[in-house]
Amino acid sequence: MNSILLILILFVPAFASGIAVFFVQKKGTNFLKLILSFSGAYLFSITVLHLIPHVYQSTNTSPEVLGIYVLAGFLFQLFLEQFSQGIEHGHIHTENEHGHHHSHNFPIGIMFSLCLHAFLEGMPLAATHQTELALGISIHHIPAAFALGSILISTHLKKNTIIITLALFAAMTPFGFLLSKAISAGEVGNIQQYFDKIMAVVIGIFLHISTTILFESGSIDHHKFNKKKMIAVIAGVAIALGSFLFVGEHDHGHDQHEHQHSHDHDEHHDHAH
Repeated sequence: MNSILLILILFVPAFASGIAVFFVQKKGTNFLKLILSFSGAYLFSITVLHLIPHVYQSTNTSPEVLGIYVLAGFLFQLFLEQFSQGIEHGHIHTENEHGHHHSHNFPIGIMFSLCLHAFLEGMPLAATHQTELALGISIHHIPAAFALGSILISTHLKKNTIIITLALFAAMTPFGFLLSKAISAGEVGNIQQYFDKIMAVVIGIFLHISTTILFESGSIDHHKFNKKKMIAVIAGVAIALGSFLFVGEHDHGHDQHEHQHSHDHDEHHDHAH
């Protein structure tokens, strides 16, 4: 995928959904919950279908060690949520939920944990599965950015400050991708050997976020919404499965082409000698 297109896919939906809080009433969150259900199902599906099989094909790290990194990513996300208050999976805290108003201070802990989380998600994009991973990250950042925008508005910050803060959050994943790509291209520290470990950490993060979304979204709503939630979940799984089948066939054809090209090259080389 073209790097500019990848950056736009990562930046624009997150920034636009954050800005949307200025125009959408916070009470109308049923549609947001449907997006959450869809994103949770899609994120879980691409993790199981694409990311886990790929990372365990690594020859740099043993499967047992990769399992430790997956577990570390899961626990790391659990730790980050102590500061982010669950915004990564679209959890919007209200005044009545905690019995007090939000502080008028800038939410430094929330921003730091969210930005670190987003930055880490962008790093594996320099290695593999850019399309599926980028779409998964982009979709799951939509409710996260909306929740962040809601909290920023509740702190009564200036509008320009809120916009800049949302832009910073939206830029963190592209920044993680660009930094990782630059380091990889320059072979500084040979970061390629660490991509499988970084991917394993992101897999752990995705497993935590996606399962939390699926358990939480719509859990206190009426049965009618739960039917809509199931449709959203099935749609997320279906799209991920469709991309899995399409990309699998494409990769297989590509591998055959590369093998034939290599074979022809070897024959030509032997004939020249």
